[in-house]
Amino acid sequence: MKEEEMLKEEWQLLAKSEVSLILSKYDDIFSSFDPRAYSERAISVDFIAEAKRATRETDSGELELRILLPKSERRVEKELSIKKRLREHFRKHAEMHEREKRGVINEGLLFVLFGVIFMLGAAYILFKYPLDTLFLNFLIVLLEPGGWFLFWEGLDLLIFESKKGKADLEFYKKMTRADIVFSHYS
Repeated sequence: MKEEEMLKEEWQLLAKSEVSLILSKYDDIFSSFDPRAYSERAISVDFIAEAKRATRETDSGELELRILLPKSERRVEKELSIKKRLREHFRKHAEMHEREKRGVINEGLLFVLFGVIFMLGAAYILFKYPLDTLFLNFLIVLLEPGGWFLFWEGLDLLIFESKKGKADLEFYKKMTRADIVFSHYS
């Protein structure tokens, strides 16, 4: 009977939070290849993957990340350092993904702009000058396809490429706002 009550208590803990992850020790959060202190260690790829999977279905509003450890493993002094490290990691990666997205959008806008400039240059040459020289014919042959290429590649960057990292960006933004709570189970 006591075991059933403990299981019931554990499941009640899980139901209270939006995202709960059960770990056996603090080291499960970090890369096993990094020997540094918790305040500097690299976060485990497995931990991030599991957190992404667990948060996929959550709303973008308030989020609580509850990390459950065995009662015997908990050390409050370590948890403060780990929370700080997790917040740093999530903030850094959110900023990195945001910069990447802005970079792709800026590159797309630049491509579109130069594509339009190339096409306008070709149209101006065709309108203003007779095409009786080899150089002008060569310029038209160069500017028209170059303009179209830059224009369409720019649109591809703006419409499709800028959305490729959307899920990761949303995850890291969500996690920067998450309340990180440590708790225990039996």
